[in-house]
Order: sequence, then C-alpha cells, then structure tokens
Amino acid sequence: MTAILTNLFDGVAYGMLLFVLACGLAVTLGLMNFVNLAHGAFAMAGGYVCMVLVNRMGWPFFAALPLAFVSAAAIGIALERTLYRHLYTRSHLDQVLFTIGLTFMSVAAVDYIQGSSRVFINLPAALQGQFDVFGIGIGRYRLMIIVICGLLTIGLQMVLAKTRFGSRLRAAVDDPRAASGLGINVPQVFAFTFAFSCGLAGLGGALSAEILGLDPYFPLKFMIYFLIVVTVGGSSSITGPFLASLLLGIGDVAGKYYVPKMGPFVIYTMMIVILIWRPNGLFGRALSPSR
Repeated sequence: MTAILTNLFDGVAYGMLLFVLACGLAVTLGLMNFVNLAHGAFAMAGGYVCMVLVNRMGWPFFAALPLAFVSAAAIGIALERTLYRHLYTRSHLDQVLFTIGLTFMSVAAVDYIQGSSRVFINLPAALQGQFDVFGIGIGRYRLMIIVICGLLTIGLQMVLAKTRFGSRLRAAVDDPRAASGLGINVPQVFAFTFAFSCGLAGLGGALSAEILGLDPYFPLKFMIYFLIVVTVGGSSSITGPFLASLLLGIGDVAGKYYVPKMGPFVIYTMMIVILIWRPNGLFGRALSPSR
C-alpha cells in the first residue's frame, strides 16, 4: 500500500508538471485557435535560462524561476509581434508547418550554442532527498512542484473565468471584428495571451529540467506529451487539460513501475481508449454541423 501511495504521489507531481508545460498550448490552441507546435521550444528556453543562472552564475533556484518565465515570455512577445501575428488568420496547416520549422531551428541553435549533452539544474539542499509520512516517500522537489503548479492552476482558472481580461480574450477569439467595435484591442489581447502562454512554458521547462533533463531535443521529445494532454483533456477549457495531465501522469508513472517493459505504451493506450470514448476530449465540445 505504501508503494502504491508513493507512486500515486509521484504520478500527481508528474501530472502537475505536464500541465504547466502544456497549459500554454491549451490556451493558444483552445482560446486563440492557433496551433503552436513550437511550444516546447519556449519551455526549453526557460529551462536553459534557469540552468545558466543557477549552475553557472550561482543564482538561487527560486530567484531564477521568475527569470525563466520572463525570458520565455519576452521571446514569445518578440516572435508574436514579428512573425506569429501574420498567421492568426491562416490555415492550421500553415501554422503547423511554420511552428514545426521554428522548433527545428531552435533545436539546431541550442545544439550549436550549448552542445548536445543532457544537463540538470543544481538544486538547493532543501529540495533534495525525501521524507517519509506514514511510510510514504515524499520527495521534497516533487512536493514543491505540486504546490507551485497547484497555485498556478487556481490562478490561471480564476484569470480566465473571473476577470475582465478573460472575457475580453473570449470575445476576441469568438468575433474579432465585433470585439474591436466594442473597444477591445484585439492584437494587444492576443499578444499578451501569447506571451503569458510562452512564459508558462518557460517556467514549466525550468521546473522540469531536474526531472526530465534538458537537452536541445527537448521540444521534439516532449511535443507528443503536450499534444496528448490537450487532446485528451479538450482544448475548450483549462479544467480538461488539468485533469488529463493528472490522469496521464499517474498512469505513466504506474505503468513504468508495474509493467516496465510496457510502461512507455501505457500513456498512448490511455489516450486511445479515452478518445474512443470521448472523441473531443474529456471536456471538449463537439462542433455544430454549421461549423
């Protein structure tokens, strides 16, 4: 029983990490209707910024995390203002081809600058190791991830559902012309949303570097995980990807522990079963025939 609970805890931590990594893609795809397959590149950027600040410049880990968010958001806003904004009205195929091209460019650039070696972030002593609670092994770093990601999830849900900015974003997506007529600065709303999504990816990349490792191929290796989370959860809300992340994280950890030879296939099997049952995702909305 203690082993089951320990695996459950690790699965929840992994699921929370998947959500922070993927929720930015859920925002851009579900709320902005933009397919950004370069999402993992922004996560990689945040991870490398955090690694350089902590490992090479001696910054405290918690001081480097906000810089990972800000740096990824800054890169995102620069690219959005110069490149992405021209693709909002283009087809999804154009968006896929463009963003996957950016992904390969980022892989090549990071490989040239940082090398292809896999790196990890030096954690402070307070986040290393684990402690036991009633025989359950609680990793300090994974507990921190659960707390940070949980707070981010609550904050993000409140911003999108309860604030004026959330309503403006939904209006801008549903009918940009009508939103502009009501005085909403649609390009500014899209730019801020895109930058915030990239910042979340950068923060997720920094938090995941110790668990997943960091190398130039990070965006390609984990792109499928981001897409699975959004597809299984549905891109019409944040609740769906959050629950999908927890479900897939627990299933992935349990599969690798109990059936190690089949472990990598568990998450794909879960995806197939869920999509057969719910083709639009757990919380996805079916399109009307007129659309």
